[in-house]
Amino acid sequence: MKIYFPQWQGSGTGQGIEDGAKTILEYVNDAEFINIPLSTAEAGISGKKIHDINNYEAITDQLSRLKKEVDNNQPQTIQIIGGDCGLEIVPVSYLNQKYPKLGVIWFDAHADINRPCDSPSCNFHGMPLRTLLGEGEKNMNPLLFSTIQASQIHYIGLRDIDDAEQERIDNGNIYAPTKLDIEDVVQILTSKKITHLYLHFDFDCLEPADYDKTYYRVPNGLKIEEAETCIKALQHHFTIAGSSVLESVAISSSELKPIENIIKMLML
Repeated sequence: MKIYFPQWQGSGTGQGIEDGAKTILEYVNDAEFINIPLSTAEAGISGKKIHDINNYEAITDQLSRLKKEVDNNQPQTIQIIGGDCGLEIVPVSYLNQKYPKLGVIWFDAHADINRPCDSPSCNFHGMPLRTLLGEGEKNMNPLLFSTIQASQIHYIGLRDIDDAEQERIDNGNIYAPTKLDIEDVVQILTSKKITHLYLHFDFDCLEPADYDKTYYRVPNGLKIEEAETCIKALQHHFTIAGSSVLESVAISSSELKPIENIIKMLML
């Protein structure tokens, strides 16, 4: 199943995120991608904070639509062009229910594992993994198909971590290396008997000097070549059940040129 879901409300004001998703959709030019309409509830500057989550009503409204669409289709695989990282609670929880040996690869500069009460920003795109663990806002649990375990999470490119997130990573012994070692990633996944993967790819995992059309720009990231090599290795050793490309703010196909191989590997 191929989904276009340019959710931006999870990032607060979300400037450029919806346009960035549309740019990738137009670049991919694949009629199989279906569009999930976004909520008309107030969001952004005029949005409301409920349960310590900005734009809560809009987020839950549109994620309910996404969940219903996935549930109705019962796909074997999911590819998503988005959008902010908060949307991941639906595809990951669905594929986790379908594939008992699922590993979640989180290409991201950020840990995205805050509880609402710990989040400095109160933006939901910093909370999806905690929600997927079943430790987030309980009123969002009906949006999940299942919950995951900390051992299923594997970070790549992580370098901007809140204190509460670091504590959860440490307590859960979550895989979060300071430097990418592809052989080690493969070995760790194999040792856990993981067979299927979900590849979450937030473009801010990349070094801004290589690609800077991202919602956040965090120095000392992955080189594009490193990311490509890692994706290839994961695709070679495991079955890819799902993938996403998120939080690019490129507004033209020319701005996607540096990352076109990544887009093709994950979306085509």
